[in-house]
Amino acid sequence: MIRSVITGTGSALPVRRVSNAQLAEQVDTSDEWIVERTGIRFRHIAGEGETTATLAADACRAALAAAGVDAQDIDLIVLATATPDQTFPASATKVQAMLGIDDCVAFDVAAVCSGFLYAVQVVDSMIRSGVAKRALVIGAETFSRILDWEDRTTCVLFGDGAGAIVLEAQDTADEGGRGILTTKLHADGRHNQLLYVDGGVSTTGTVGKLRMKGREVFRHAVTNLAAVMTESLAMAGLSADQVDWVVPHQANARILDATARKLGLAPERVVVTVDQHANTSAASVPLALDVAVRDGRIQQGQIVVLEAMGGGFTWGAAVIRF
Repeated sequence: MIRSVITGTGSALPVRRVSNAQLAEQVDTSDEWIVERTGIRFRHIAGEGETTATLAADACRAALAAAGVDAQDIDLIVLATATPDQTFPASATKVQAMLGIDDCVAFDVAAVCSGFLYAVQVVDSMIRSGVAKRALVIGAETFSRILDWEDRTTCVLFGDGAGAIVLEAQDTADEGGRGILTTKLHADGRHNQLLYVDGGVSTTGTVGKLRMKGREVFRHAVTNLAAVMTESLAMAGLSADQVDWVVPHQANARILDATARKLGLAPERVVVTVDQHANTSAASVPLALDVAVRDGRIQQGQIVVLEAMGGGFTWGAAVIRF
């Protein structure tokens, strides 16, 4: 049995860290208003020379070091992002070049906040089929560059950053062995107008700005995330009380709380970084995962559930024996 095993995690954040109070100097908002509605206290904003690809490459270097793997041993790079450096080529190829990798498969995946989960399933499938043996799976974003800084209902919610994992093929005859146990993805394009960017190459010829109807997104998020986590655990033959850690998409503290309650999960089993990083879209799950691995909360052998929902709508979950 070939399983995809996480052997290293890494993350990267822009140098500039912005508090709610600093943001309130530019936008009609306040620390109290933001914290009460979102739980967010800080976010990192990319500066000159910091791009989705540079942040992704830094996260990969950290993940490779944690795994004890040389970049030349990577044969696949999949980067989840909604904010690539260029329309083409794929930002994954820029990361490949920055890491000094001579040749490997490299491409981007676009599923917004669920992008990292989509990338994990794609890479897991390629590893199980024998196409790849060792891969970098990345979520990286510079959402600050598609925000309308005059719209206080959206610009306070997002930040920039990157997270990465090294996934390796390991042959095991043990059903209880490490690796990705199940993944489950969904999409429903009927909800485009609830969370979208009002521009694009083939429509306006511009990048556009993020638009969101927060109340409707919140309602769908709680329902969809609880359902897909239940679904993925059932596929793995596990129940919620067997989960050691949930690493959710860090969109809003209230969504995290409501989803945990719906599943009957204790809040202390949910990894929360939204207060420090805000919503970093596709980067949020691998970024939070790296934080919890490095501070010692997540240990080898534990059951970890990753989950996310984003524009599209897209949503998904992965159950992993770490």
